[in-house]
Amino acid sequence: MAKILVIDDEKAIRRSIKEILEFEKHTIDEAEDGQTGLNMALKNNYDIILSDIKMPKLDGTELLQKLIENGMSSSIIMMSGHGTIETAVDAVKKGAYDYLAKPIDLNRLLVSIRNALEKGDLVTETKILKKKITKSVDMIGNSKAIQDIKDVIEKVAPTDAKVLITGSNGSGKELVAKWLHEKSNRANGPLIEVNCAAIPSELIESELFGHEKGSFTSAVAQRKGKFELAEGGTLFLDEIGDMSLSAQAKVLRALQENKITRVGGDKEIKVNVRVIAATNKDLEKEIEKETFRQDLFHRLAVIPIHVPSLDDRKDDIPVLADYFLELICDEMGTGKKTIKPDAIAALQDRKWLGNIREFRNVIERLIILGGKEISIEDVKQFG
Repeated sequence: MAKILVIDDEKAIRRSIKEILEFEKHTIDEAEDGQTGLNMALKNNYDIILSDIKMPKLDGTELLQKLIENGMSSSIIMMSGHGTIETAVDAVKKGAYDYLAKPIDLNRLLVSIRNALEKGDLVTETKILKKKITKSVDMIGNSKAIQDIKDVIEKVAPTDAKVLITGSNGSGKELVAKWLHEKSNRANGPLIEVNCAAIPSELIESELFGHEKGSFTSAVAQRKGKFELAEGGTLFLDEIGDMSLSAQAKVLRALQENKITRVGGDKEIKVNVRVIAATNKDLEKEIEKETFRQDLFHRLAVIPIHVPSLDDRKDDIPVLADYFLELICDEMGTGKKTIKPDAIAALQDRKWLGNIREFRNVIERLIILGGKEISIEDVKQFG
């Protein structure tokens, strides 16, 4: 239930509202004037503030302004026995959630309270989601290798230059792609990811370029491909080293001409996308083996970015551990755990074949199974 502050210079009105809302299981505080109400609001976290407009010391309009100036997240509902439509519109324009005319209609009050609470829940969920999204694209580390990557991203992101990201599995290639998109002029457009290794070779062309109805047995309807879906944004071709030679030829044409043709179709479709590719393979060796096109390699590798393995940047392990401790504990809704220096040293001593992906999993396991302060014994037992 909600914690609500009722501010009104008329005691009878305060008590009446309090009785109604306490019957609905809400917790109610009272204030007899605007200044007292302001002081209480600044000291406590209220879900909703109900305030009269005409009051001594500080009227409701001034109170509303001061609450908003102080970044108050509470939903503020204004009340007045002397109001007009203009008064209500003015209050909402200045930041009030709702306006109630006196004498207060019981049903109208309860509906307004319920709607304000639902709005507050939505705002909270949105903040949490934004926080998670923001954290998910953080590039954590102070090592020279990571700082060099950040510097390149800052220079390259605003351009439409094609980027080829290399590095072992789990090292964070997807994160670099997301950063390039988020810092680009296409950030408001879509970021479409295609895992070339996860799609059968006979389906990759349909996935990338779409298909026309009837072009093959299961093509029961026309379907847009990833190039069209990424229009105005970024297309991230992950594990491009696993793409078939046939699909490589069509991707090369799309990059050269900014046009694609759906499978089973003959119409050329213009596309406006930025292509970022990534691979854990040595493409120059794949070129020697004739499994990857050299001309496509040169098209993609305008800006090469190599993401080092975690074993090559173990100085970042302390800051990574602190980051994942906070992130995972926050996701679990628990207080942040700490980790002892000797436990950090133990994490730095081991090999990380799975890189950042493996490291995150180990930290999550230590949070769940380890003590409040993660020790070296926890690392030995659960790491």
